[in-house]
Amino acid sequence: MTPQTVAFYTLGCKLNFSESSALGRQFEERGVRRVEFEQGADVYVVNTCSVTDHADRKCRRVVQQALKHNPQAFVAIVGCYAQLKPEEIANIPGVGAVLGAAEKFRLAEILTELELPEPGAAAGPGRVFASPISEAHEFHPAQSLGERTRTFLKVQDGCDYSCSFCTIPLARGASRSGSVASVVERVEKLASQGVQEIVLTGVNLGDFGIQGPARERVENFTQLVEALDNVENMRRYRISSCEPNLLTDEIIQTVAASRRFMPHFHLPLQSGSDKILGLMRRRYRRALYADRVARIKELMPHAGIGVDIIVGFPGETEADFLETYQFLNELPISYLHVFPYSERANTLAPTLPGRVPERVRTERTTQLRSLSEKKKRAFYEQHAGLETEVLFEDDVTDGRVEGYTPNYIRVAAKYDPLLVGDIRPLRLTQVNALGLMEAEEVGIFA
Repeated sequence: MTPQTVAFYTLGCKLNFSESSALGRQFEERGVRRVEFEQGADVYVVNTCSVTDHADRKCRRVVQQALKHNPQAFVAIVGCYAQLKPEEIANIPGVGAVLGAAEKFRLAEILTELELPEPGAAAGPGRVFASPISEAHEFHPAQSLGERTRTFLKVQDGCDYSCSFCTIPLARGASRSGSVASVVERVEKLASQGVQEIVLTGVNLGDFGIQGPARERVENFTQLVEALDNVENMRRYRISSCEPNLLTDEIIQTVAASRRFMPHFHLPLQSGSDKILGLMRRRYRRALYADRVARIKELMPHAGIGVDIIVGFPGETEADFLETYQFLNELPISYLHVFPYSERANTLAPTLPGRVPERVRTERTTQLRSLSEKKKRAFYEQHAGLETEVLFEDDVTDGRVEGYTPNYIRVAAKYDPLLVGDIRPLRLTQVNALGLMEAEEVGIFA
């Protein structure tokens, strides 16, 4: 097939967004123009996620919407859900092809070689291109460029951990990454193109350094952070997420001394109960987590710290949940990402005793999201009156433009087209009714 246009719909994490961008550039290199979803593309690519709830339902809805915009479109499904349930997805009406983890970066090539059925011919299941996950051993670099002010740069993929609730190792394979030198080269190129902030992304980012067919640990994440800090033309870096057991003192100290790495960390906790952490097969306990948070705050008192939490995990009693709530309430963190536990096929967790009713999961989620809002507001208010820098994004609402401080405070200011994509010094003033921090600077935000 020889498509003229392609559109993407991406579900899930920042890693998926960076990979959609990489796939889009492969099409563009073949002369295929990338268009908006609603423009009726010849090819629609849906990049799926297996972490969020109702992957099947979401996939079906996106396919239906794509075919509304162009009933003759060819729909290809990639991503984590495509690796886990390829045959199931291939039977969704309208799906033309499903590509697994080892095949998705050959998408443009594979579609070029496909022969489409004649118009009016009976449509059968979509074609499946999905190898066993053990064959997904190559590292494919990717970044989101030209779509957001901040560029998401993939430096690591896969995971060697075996958390009892998680399907990611089944969907993305073993841990692997590029070299420090290759990442530095990509960053230097991005810097030359005017990118001002890069978010380092991966499945298990702190496990960076496993390379080659033999999967040997050649380098580590500390070496990557130190090397990137020396790239003169890059203004800002963020670390998207790092397992607490892999966030070493060396990494924290390097970020604290850096002019380029932002004082912002996202540390998945998942539970504040050691009992539940054990059932989850996490590689740390709450004492280590509290130590990591304390170390960050010791060296960077204004650092922003985000936390991932799962509530309603099998065996989580009311006492376990209250232990988590109290632990989070006492920690000097900035915000929470709260997820109700949901069962995943081929994981250990659904076989554990003590299933928590959906209603209780919802109630606990609501409580922690309320705590998150309180934490976030208190963190913002601590910074009222301070001077900082904000990188403004192409995000304009009601005459206001928004951006982020180094420690990830969301700021709103009066719109000025010269602010978009620029880093400006300003003074934080107060939290507005929308929960954003207001800012001012003489001559710019008058």
